[in-house]
Amino acid sequence: MKPTASLAFALMAFATAAQSHQIWIEQAPGQNASVRFGEFAENLREVSPGTLDKLGVPSAALLSSKEERAADGVKTGDGYALPFRAKAGDAIVAQAPHYPLYPFKRGDQQLTGWYFPAARLVTELAPQAPKLVLDVVPAGKAGELQVFFRGKPLPKAKVALVTQSGWAKEKQTDEQGKVAFDMPWQGVYVAEVSHQDETPGERQGQGGPERYHRVDYVSTLTYVKPDGLPAVPAIPAPTKKANH
Repeated sequence: MKPTASLAFALMAFATAAQSHQIWIEQAPGQNASVRFGEFAENLREVSPGTLDKLGVPSAALLSSKEERAADGVKTGDGYALPFRAKAGDAIVAQAPHYPLYPFKRGDQQLTGWYFPAARLVTELAPQAPKLVLDVVPAGKAGELQVFFRGKPLPKAKVALVTQSGWAKEKQTDEQGKVAFDMPWQGVYVAEVSHQDETPGERQGQGGPERYHRVDYVSTLTYVKPDGLPAVPAIPAPTKKANH
């Protein structure tokens, strides 16, 4: 049975909405970290039951000078709780590779894409080695970041830096994958980068192997700046629709 036009449109709209989202890692003072799914700049955190359930369980790792500790997230009402927190000098990385594949068209071809979100939380801006397939890491200078894809610097990548107030600025990486931003305020900053890999492949799904034609990587870097101008308050969270 072929899907109806309305169903195909709904699937495409669903895929577009998913790709506009990202995951990021939050860590309140003195508490363990959590993985959120939504739109940080819009103060949108998807919930369960709801869109959060489509994300699938993310895997995470605490990176410290002493050890690397891996764990899966545990679903809560508005994210996935992790069993650890990053102390000074530590970092946390996470990825959610189980989001359902989505259909897209290229000419007359009906193809399948894989949305692959990932995230990193850092506690300082000292240089760090990449760990994720698409990774954003501090480059060692204030406000300077570096983007890597499969361990190599990624030039000409668009990086957006946003704050909880909704302020955002976008720049492009140089040939070394580096980009620099002013960070005048205290508080949480989230940098986001995306990259399409047109290499087809196969992943293991719940029902068996799943073929895909491209991968849409979306990765974030979260940093809480301790000094600067007073943080601007977060914008109001969007009102949830009844059918969301």
